[in-house]
Amino acid sequence: MKSKIFLSTIVHKRYLPFKHKFQYVVPGLFINLNELDKLEKTFKLFSVNSFNIFSFFEKDHGFRDNRSIKEFVIFYLKKYKISYDKLNIKILCFPRILGYVFNPLSILYCYDNEKLISIFYEVKNTSNEQHTYVFKGKSKYEEFNLSHKCSKQFYVSPFIKMEGDYYFKNKISKDKVNISIDLLNKNKKKVMSAYQVGNLTSLSSNGLLKFIFFNPLLGFKVIIAILFESLRIIYKGGKYYARNKKPNDTITLEGIF
Repeated sequence: MKSKIFLSTIVHKRYLPFKHKFQYVVPGLFINLNELDKLEKTFKLFSVNSFNIFSFFEKDHGFRDNRSIKEFVIFYLKKYKISYDKLNIKILCFPRILGYVFNPLSILYCYDNEKLISIFYEVKNTSNEQHTYVFKGKSKYEEFNLSHKCSKQFYVSPFIKMEGDYYFKNKISKDKVNISIDLLNKNKKKVMSAYQVGNLTSLSSNGLLKFIFFNPLLGFKVIIAILFESLRIIYKGGKYYARNKKPNDTITLEGIF
């Protein structure tokens, strides 16, 4: 089975207008979408598009309606003129636990046979809005170490201005994933860094049981951590930047890796 459990540490650092840091350990999933039926049949604790202790709902990603993630990816690959012969999609994300999940960042890796051809970074905020940054290119299937940049298009933290540029680094080897995102302001000074680093391990019943044992309220843990850190930032004097709510999810093609 190509799908894996992703045991990772997430670190957030703010540099301007003051320093602030927090980190927490979270497990996630690295799912090969071709294996969804197999996963549901193999693991009694895991369901696809239905309630279970662990579940993966396609409506949490992509179009976020009744259409599949594959339909979403195919639509935008065609729109952005990214060609392929045999499409294979993997997603790095948190699963639902007892029906609840919050994914600040989900990453869709799109392959043509064994070559990476595109990466979709799905970013969500606590207002349930979503923006997807798309990059295209070609790289080896098993291992890659990519860097790319784009302008900030989406309101994530209410304590950071919209202006700025993101610098992505995305590295996957056989058993490890290393993702980093730096935000630089218009003066090229680093405002924030976010890292997610960890190991890929076999997806098994025992692994899922350990998952729930150590993180019974994972989705709530993520959202509570975000709210708690917001209070700490306010205490330090963080400025709140208001904005209008986005009526629809958005997606942009940002460049080549």
